Amino acid sequence: MKRLALSLLALSISSAVLAAEAPSFDPHRLSADVKTLSSDAFEGRGPATAGETKTVDYLIAQYKAAGLQPGGDLKNGKRAWTQAVPLLRAEIAGAPALSVSVDGKPQALTQGEQIAVRAAMDGSKQVAIKDAPLVFVGYGVKAPERHWDDFKGVDLHGKIAVVLINDPDFETGQGDFGGKAMTYYGRWTYKYEEAARQGAAGVLIVHETEPASYGWNTVKNSNTNAMFDIVRDKPAETHPQVEAWIQRDFAVDLFKRAGLDFDALKKQAQTREFKPVTLKGESFSASYKVDSKVITSHNVVGHIDGAKHPDETVIYSAHWDHLGVGAPDAKGDKIYNGAVDNGTGTAALIELARAFKSAPKPERSIVFLNVTAEEKGLLGSEYYAANPLYPLGKTVGVINLDALDPHGPARNFTISGSARLDLLDDLIATAKRWNLSYSPDPKPEAGHFFRSDHFSFAKRGVPAISFGSGNDWVDGGLAAGKQAEDEYTDKHYHQPSDEWEAGWSFTGMARDLQILYTLGSELANSNQWPDWSKDSEFRAARDKTAADRK
Repeated sequence: MKRLALSLLALSISSAVLAAEAPSFDPHRLSADVKTLSSDAFEGRGPATAGETKTVDYLIAQYKAAGLQPGGDLKNGKRAWTQAVPLLRAEIAGAPALSVSVDGKPQALTQGEQIAVRAAMDGSKQVAIKDAPLVFVGYGVKAPERHWDDFKGVDLHGKIAVVLINDPDFETGQGDFGGKAMTYYGRWTYKYEEAARQGAAGVLIVHETEPASYGWNTVKNSNTNAMFDIVRDKPAETHPQVEAWIQRDFAVDLFKRAGLDFDALKKQAQTREFKPVTLKGESFSASYKVDSKVITSHNVVGHIDGAKHPDETVIYSAHWDHLGVGAPDAKGDKIYNGAVDNGTGTAALIELARAFKSAPKPERSIVFLNVTAEEKGLLGSEYYAANPLYPLGKTVGVINLDALDPHGPARNFTISGSARLDLLDDLIATAKRWNLSYSPDPKPEAGHFFRSDHFSFAKRGVPAISFGSGNDWVDGGLAAGKQAEDEYTDKHYHQPSDEWEAGWSFTGMARDLQILYTLGSELANSNQWPDWSKDSEFRAARDKTAADRK
């Protein structure tokens, strides 16, 4: 027993020493970075706006001051500080004319109230849909590997599909789609993509707060402003002409007037036997012009060259953008400042860059990747992953930082989603040195794994995680952490009120950055190649680049 006690003491001392070797991070400097980035002067950091210019200039200035090298596009044999990201920008010109007709009687719909219509991303300059039939297609899922098909061969050409959000087994918690944990089939992006493949003229997603994991305000604020997409050769293969959400109460009433029971049909849609149902006597009309053009936004890229293996890369990523200037809230505030989302992650990358540059040169290269247009569908990271500046096969791993907690320290941490990979095991082991425990994603049904920039890398096989702050606060426990989390989601997420607060201590972030620094440093100073678990859906993509790592 004495020997065991001595061993445990030695382990404890060793862990404490290792933790002490990590640099300290200044909460006041983190606070100052977030305050600057989320100030009104940055206009909500919208892509292709004056706010982007200010944000990009600020990041470059910070990286230059830290002593980093530019890691972006190659120009005349030299790296620039940015990677140009061409994007399609589309915006509805004026107020759209929207209506449903029931037995020949039209009902006008107001943008942002009963419905939130996105600007057409299929290349259309004009949307003119008149009396298109409405067809309920359940969850809008076609998953051959699960023997699931909500469409059953229905012809959707010239019709509007009405679909439910999330997966068929979200409410029961058991079934073919992972129970409560959302699969990609549950994401709104998939609903639109599949409907386009089925030939639908449009899609109306029924919003419900619990399965969507956010309220109507978030839907309205995220979908009624300018839309962005990567530039596609055939955009209509990915986007139906009309992409929209509708309020649940409106949908229930619409079904009722067609002689249908919304709740009963929803329950049917949770079974493999479900068949599409036409809303008899009802149709949808839409008329509006679309101002669309190709613009260029930018990823900002800082680089530290590896001393021994410069061609092998560890990436820290965070999105710099937010929603810009949009619809005013009840107080008349139009600037969506994005202090937490993602001023915190952006500030974290700046501070990590400063810390790494002050340390001995790592053996492998480290990239600090600030991506654009995350709020528009992970577009900056998608563009980088499709056009990598550094080969994905020799990218050791991606550590993504998105919406960190600016309060005090927690006893735990999490990641977005429930992925199984060596990188998570490494993070868990590293966090233990600070006596932090790992808590699985508390809301796997929210589909966070598909909602942050690490996903663009993961689907191409690169080991990638998105760190999440813990909710078991040292001061206040789980009750305080959960209350703050719920309040942010309900009152501030994707709203103008996501603003810097003087009362934020940033001490939890400062401690968490020590852990994340240590994780990246040890990866950058080793020969380790983390991988996905053998049963991961991303393992095969990683295996295809195995020769790059020999």
